[in-house]
Amino acid sequence: MNMYKFLERAVNDAPDHVFLTRENVTYTQFNESVKKRAGTLAAMGVGKGSVVGILAHNIPEFPLTAFAVWYLGGQCLLLDTNLTPFEYDNMAKLTDCKVVAAEKKFFYKTKSFEFFDIESKDKAAPAKLKPAAVESLDIATLSFTSGSTGNPKIVPLTHYNLVECAASLQDMSEWIHRGDTLYGFLPMYHVYGFAIEILATIEFRGNIVLQATVNPAEILADFKKYRPHIIPAVPRVWEVFRNKIIDGIKAKKKWWLARIVLKYGNTLKKIGLGFLVEKIQEQVLAVFGGRARLLIAGGAATKPEVEKFYERLGLTFIQGYGLTETVGPICISKPRKGRVPYAFGGPITNNECEIREKNDAGIGVLWLRGHQVFGGYLSNPAANSEVFDERGFFNTGDLVSMDKNGELHFHGRKKQIIVLDSGKNVYPDELEAMFLEIKGVKNVAVFEHVVRGKTVSYGVFQVEQGMTMDKLAKAIAEKNKKVASYKWVTHFAMTMEDLPLTSTQKVKHHVVRERLESGTYPLQHN
Repeated sequence: MNMYKFLERAVNDAPDHVFLTRENVTYTQFNESVKKRAGTLAAMGVGKGSVVGILAHNIPEFPLTAFAVWYLGGQCLLLDTNLTPFEYDNMAKLTDCKVVAAEKKFFYKTKSFEFFDIESKDKAAPAKLKPAAVESLDIATLSFTSGSTGNPKIVPLTHYNLVECAASLQDMSEWIHRGDTLYGFLPMYHVYGFAIEILATIEFRGNIVLQATVNPAEILADFKKYRPHIIPAVPRVWEVFRNKIIDGIKAKKKWWLARIVLKYGNTLKKIGLGFLVEKIQEQVLAVFGGRARLLIAGGAATKPEVEKFYERLGLTFIQGYGLTETVGPICISKPRKGRVPYAFGGPITNNECEIREKNDAGIGVLWLRGHQVFGGYLSNPAANSEVFDERGFFNTGDLVSMDKNGELHFHGRKKQIIVLDSGKNVYPDELEAMFLEIKGVKNVAVFEHVVRGKTVSYGVFQVEQGMTMDKLAKAIAEKNKKVASYKWVTHFAMTMEDLPLTSTQKVKHHVVRERLESGTYPLQHN
């Protein structure tokens, strides 16, 4: 099995089912377009083993181009739309990518690769063109998972990894049904959006409403028009929607009733006042189009009060956990009475976990093994030796515990990945290497910190005598321009003192954070 055969199987099983909702494109019509796009790419020299970058928002041409690349036996380099030309050039060089299929708005002058207008029209595919012979363990996608400059880690996911993830998502068949409408505004270049919007949609023979923007007005209009059954989002978005719903109810002067329902809904049903509960629930369901059955959160931890809000209003809310290295959702929570918030379930079918180095509270490091777990970073044996053991288990670097129901609970990260409120990942080592190029900076620690209620990338800079806050701020601002704006470090502290180091001369980030919080570094830029 490979990704094109995965699509072909769905086409044979549900030829006339709609796949792209907004465009009213069936599975059969989509497949015919894939073959035409494959013909166009083949004429450009794309073939078995070729790496093709995809740089686009959630438009129909994204999955169209991906499947065309797989039809030809190529590999898709999934490119974040928020990066800079400097980063794209570096990513193309490191993956030997010669063609990038992109929206015209992303075009720029470069000698690193050839741009292809992803929205261009394709001619009829050559009759002699046939699907390439692709093995299940051939690489299907490439993603950067530790930044995009310097010496990043590149995750190759095989056709086997992707197809097995789709099959494992059948664990959600209680909530996702054949022919369901899914909503797709999570970026497909991110593994979470890719897994739900492409893999789950096709696996369940569903249809997807692709949305290229994050404009709330457009999204709410889509909900009303297309009435999705399944909506995935990052926790921050669910919090925004909750606040909008509350504001809407308050505007109608019914918040007093909603508060009673939220607190005593089950009791009201038992005493025959279920109609009050239903009245409030209908208003919430109307916001999502009236058919929403399942809300999915991933990419970061969801606040307990947000999760409870939706569940008490009659919606099923699932928390997922995953990494690029696991094709996204490898653990999924099971809605049940008495479930503790922040629980994200256990490994789905054909995957397993172990919790190692537990402390007295049962908190330890999560290790994973299974069909969805990648085989190792591209051309990086040193990194692979650090994250894989002799039994094939992968060290996630995340701290978890397990409750009596067998569900995992997140307790933080042992590794230094920063997860912003938006769900985007920031990799400190990438930024630290960049900032160490600043003249007068001797060492730097970048880590996750909360400033005025917002999670940010915070830097503590060890500098030489003569450096001033103004000089440092200007130098940092100049370096920030080299990377995507969400990675920028705009909050930082400066010190002449040595930063604490391990025996191997690595900065002790947790100690630096503790010192910052205790006031050891008074020279701060916030």
